[in-house]
Amino acid sequence: MTKVRQVERVLLTPPWQLGNIKAGADTITFKFTGQQQGGAMKSVWPSALLLSLLCTGALGFGILPGSSLTHLDITLQALFNVTVQVCSALAKAEGTDFTFPAQPFTIQGVATACGAPQSSKTFVQSILHIIYRNVRVDIRYALNASFHFDDEMFVQGKKIITEGIQAVKASNKLENYEAARQNLGEILHPLQDFYSHSNWVELGEKSPNSNLIKSGASIGNIAARSRETCRSCDGNNCSNNILEDIIAEKILTSGYFSLTPVFALKPKGKCSHGGTVDQTSKIEPIGGINKDKESSSHGYLHTQAANIAIAATSELLEDIRGAAGDRPFLEMMGLFKGSSKALCFVIDTTSSMKDDIATVKNVTATIINRDVGTANEPSLYILVPFNDPGFGPLTKTTDSAVFQNAIDSLVATGGGDPPEMSLSGLQLALSTAPLNSEIFLFTDAAAKDKNLKSTVIALIERTQSVVNFMITDTSSVNSRKRRALSNRIAEADAQLYRDLAQASGGQAIEITKSELPQATAIIKESSNASLVTLLQAARNPGKAENFTFMIDDSVTNPTVYITGKSITFTLISPTDESQHSSNTTGSLIITSQSVGNFQSLQLKKQTGKWEMRMVSSNPYTLKVIGQSPIDFFFDLVVVSQGPFGGFDALETRPSAGGNGSLLMSLTGSDTATVTEVTLVGSSGSEVIKGVLVLQSNASILVLVDKFPSEDFVVRVKGQADSFTSKALIDFQRQSPTNFRSSNLTINANPETIIVPGTPFSVTFTLMTSGTSGNFTIRSTNSRGFDSTFPTSMFLEPGITGNGTVTLSAPLNTPSGTDVTLAIEAEAPGGTDSNYIVLRFSVLNTVTDFKAPVCEQLSLQTNCSVNCSLWMWEISSRVTDGADGTGVDLVTLKQGNGTINTTLDSGNENITLVYYSASCCSPDMEIEVVDRVGNVATCSYSGRQGSISPVSEATKLTQSPLFCLSIVIVGLHILTKMGIQ
Repeated sequence: MTKVRQVERVLLTPPWQLGNIKAGADTITFKFTGQQQGGAMKSVWPSALLLSLLCTGALGFGILPGSSLTHLDITLQALFNVTVQVCSALAKAEGTDFTFPAQPFTIQGVATACGAPQSSKTFVQSILHIIYRNVRVDIRYALNASFHFDDEMFVQGKKIITEGIQAVKASNKLENYEAARQNLGEILHPLQDFYSHSNWVELGEKSPNSNLIKSGASIGNIAARSRETCRSCDGNNCSNNILEDIIAEKILTSGYFSLTPVFALKPKGKCSHGGTVDQTSKIEPIGGINKDKESSSHGYLHTQAANIAIAATSELLEDIRGAAGDRPFLEMMGLFKGSSKALCFVIDTTSSMKDDIATVKNVTATIINRDVGTANEPSLYILVPFNDPGFGPLTKTTDSAVFQNAIDSLVATGGGDPPEMSLSGLQLALSTAPLNSEIFLFTDAAAKDKNLKSTVIALIERTQSVVNFMITDTSSVNSRKRRALSNRIAEADAQLYRDLAQASGGQAIEITKSELPQATAIIKESSNASLVTLLQAARNPGKAENFTFMIDDSVTNPTVYITGKSITFTLISPTDESQHSSNTTGSLIITSQSVGNFQSLQLKKQTGKWEMRMVSSNPYTLKVIGQSPIDFFFDLVVVSQGPFGGFDALETRPSAGGNGSLLMSLTGSDTATVTEVTLVGSSGSEVIKGVLVLQSNASILVLVDKFPSEDFVVRVKGQADSFTSKALIDFQRQSPTNFRSSNLTINANPETIIVPGTPFSVTFTLMTSGTSGNFTIRSTNSRGFDSTFPTSMFLEPGITGNGTVTLSAPLNTPSGTDVTLAIEAEAPGGTDSNYIVLRFSVLNTVTDFKAPVCEQLSLQTNCSVNCSLWMWEISSRVTDGADGTGVDLVTLKQGNGTINTTLDSGNENITLVYYSASCCSPDMEIEVVDRVGNVATCSYSGRQGSISPVSEATKLTQSPLFCLSIVIVGLHILTKMGIQ
């Protein structure tokens, strides 16, 4: 049945709300300004933002801040403006007030205005993910003309955009938002380059070419390859180098581009891109037509091109929004009504797990009953059962009732052979869960699939997720069964779970089945919003050691977790008050709990430096957490080897032995400053301090001369304004995830879309700086698709090896399915390893490019002067055409009446819409989406009985308010430049 949703939309930002829109380093919708204060690095807006990264911008709108607008600026303005409008529309539909965030926009300001202040971290991470993929195009596809609309590659460039839009819509439909963001960022780059690299602006166009985002629609008359389009510039003046007949006949052309003279070929009379690095611009006709910067060949049109690119980006986002719906669009942007955390369970369902499953059911019910409708409500629920020989199916939902039903449906059965497929289930969960998730795995058996250990660690590092293991023995079963299962988990098997927990910053809690209900308190605590790690350490073998951690006044509910056996400790507060582990009545510990090998201590809130003196010869872990809005995130980055330099986010481990870089940002405070970033080795003996370099866009580049030789975590120290006074307070945060470096370098740069039934090849390269030999190759994917790959590769130091992984998605794989592929390489003897983790989207071939059509059937209206006395009614037939995929969703966008939809009994491709409302609400608008995301908007009025189908894109760009907004953007920029 066709789905119905009811919201009302405010389409445009009124020009008086655009505020301080600025050009260049201050960006468009908010300031990027940052400053160094007494050696501390201040992050005014939390943004690893932004790759300040690439250098010349030679292949598109610039990347580096300056007086010109960049891909970064254009993307951010559109993302912020559309996000704010979606939040405004939802508030109006839900009958709540909405206050536009103050200008200039900030992450915290927009998140708060949208009713999701606790989502500021996931919001900025989502924006960064989109921007990373946008600017990465200039690194990964620097010389691919199709991604830049160079060389008159209009057909190919449009195909990249339209196929990418289809992939984004399909991913959103299945709530695979990370894949959606990846594809969205990649297609925004060519979309924006069209206006800088083509002659669209020179043709006198003032608004976007809407057909760029419509499959099957013509983008205009494209110049034939044999047709001359340019003359040489008059010295440095290129304002008149496009031929008059090209302009008069509205012929589309773009500049040719090449980095090297050898390949600097262009057809006779064709335009060049232009600029110092473009070798074709030195060939007749000399010069270029790009508008990337104000100093470019056609830089006098830069502002106009950038403004149209902003409008085009907004238009594309509105199309994505229309297909997804307002709430899913916000979730794609990382904004959630409740907590941004996911609740994720991986559960052994063999027969001995009956009591464990019952406990999980109770815990789930408690969390749902406590948190639904509150700020702690999980944004996503994930369940992966496993058994032997199988695992799954995956349940992934935003609906707590669906999740509870899936948990309640679990039945303990089978499992005569103790080892189970625990790591396969965990791999699926890690491949599906959002970044920074916390996952709980319940089992009483060893892992049958130990070979997946390195794959799981790779996914932990890439997703920075925390995995907690709840390992129960079999003391609750009868004695005969207990004897049969007494060796169910050997010490070596238990150590596997401990190793994985330590790698992720989680706990391996070993308890009896009767103790499990008590131990699950950690799950209830971990489901709270805004958890941060203050300290984390592991010692194996154990030793006496003193650890310090900071509790600042933004931290609430400080809690200590300890795992291990025969451990004693002394806790010392900032006021030198101490409490020994044997003292159960001291004043520093509010509550304590000890179950199995796990201890949990809730501390008295006291700001300042605490000390924990641990004493044990047995292995132990120590973790201190709390709730605080102040947090950090980072990406490991590498200097690009491409022609234009810059940085690229790593999808692998960093190189051992050499220097490295992290790009880091703070969240939750506009006043927080970073004073120190260190890489701390897992043993505590290696501490490498980074050099902080504040970027002009307020992100912090951390430079290290080497990476630790062992696993390491990232520790951040800084200062922030007190939450309770006017004083500055010190804070300390730490990454829960452990990382490691490698002497192996692995790279791959494949396409991102898999077509079912068509072999999909991923070519990768491998090189070692260590010893030569046969390296083991492994490849796994999250969907279990058939694949082929080399199982080994002989390498010599410094010599690159090549390999190919080929995947085959079954023909019945739904569009929008995301696939995570891990390719691993292991050195001889297992002394070193590295991996690359890639994400792909599955997209079936789309042949339906037409939007649904509305047809009015009847209209009954008699609206008098006194509107409260009368009603009006309308019925409409909505169809997707004989060859369409069918109507999927009908949304009431405007109107306060009642809407109902039914399928036509004689034709499943027809949806009947019935609407009635008071004459005091005489206008209504519905949005209709078909199954592949084509969107149509139909407007009706009780005043006139008229229908006006309008596409979302046309409605946006033809609005006078929109045009006025763009004019004001331009005026602000011109004022900034000193032009009256």
